[in-house]
Amino acid sequence: MSSDSAFSNLQDLDHAVGVVVSSADGVIDTYGEPATVFPWASVTKLLSATATLVAIDRGMVDLDSPAGPEGSTVRHLLAHASGLPFDAGAALSEPGKRRVYSNLGIETLAERVAEAVGRDFAEWVEESVIAPLGMSAMMEGSPAHGASGSAEDLALLGRELLAPTLLGQDLFAEATTVVFPGLPGVLPGFGRQEHNDWGLGFEIRDDKSPHWTGQRSSPRTFGHFGQSGSFLWVDPDAGLATAFLGAEPFGEWATQVWPPLTDAILAEHAAHGRWSRSSG
Repeated sequence: MSSDSAFSNLQDLDHAVGVVVSSADGVIDTYGEPATVFPWASVTKLLSATATLVAIDRGMVDLDSPAGPEGSTVRHLLAHASGLPFDAGAALSEPGKRRVYSNLGIETLAERVAEAVGRDFAEWVEESVIAPLGMSAMMEGSPAHGASGSAEDLALLGRELLAPTLLGQDLFAEATTVVFPGLPGVLPGFGRQEHNDWGLGFEIRDDKSPHWTGQRSSPRTFGHFGQSGSFLWVDPDAGLATAFLGAEPFGEWATQVWPPLTDAILAEHAAHGRWSRSSG
């Protein structure tokens, strides 16, 4: 199943990709190699964030419990607001002052969650998210960038985030709303943003420019992209999620291809997504 018009700007790519467009009810459209396993890179953070939120929802972890540098909490780590640097070293700022995108922060968070749930973090991700959703993704290595799987697999997470079953409504709403509003910071690959908005593990589009989603994307769109040339966005207003994985690392090609691809998908399928959600 593939829509030539929605994916027309992918025809000239010289590397393999897999794309899956979903509504809350199931797959709407696919392109390329949706069953091929690719690395997720930082899209892994969506898996780790969801597993952390499940632990919070079950009362095993408290959002405001200390974690990370002095004054930081689980909430700060999820929102990239702890001040920890990208991958190593001491904090670059006080918690809650800047949006410092941090693999180290997610790895520190995973250690805190593993301690609270009493098992290895990868085991917790498998138990709390991967198995319940019927995914076959694997997390090996860093909880910030170590997962791999197919676009079909990633799309299962996208559909969960359109119509959550693993999290309570209030926590999910908080997770997908801006946490510590107004913090400046750098969105990797897209430069400094005066309001580098983030939820609890989910990057939130709002009015960022430039951005990896499209002009048609709702400001409430959330998700993540990865340096492996991967993304998952969820547009709750359109009722759609799109998983994109590929064999070429993120680069100029992605900044040129992803936004118009997103706009084409929304133009073609948004009505389907809205109808699907309202009728379900």
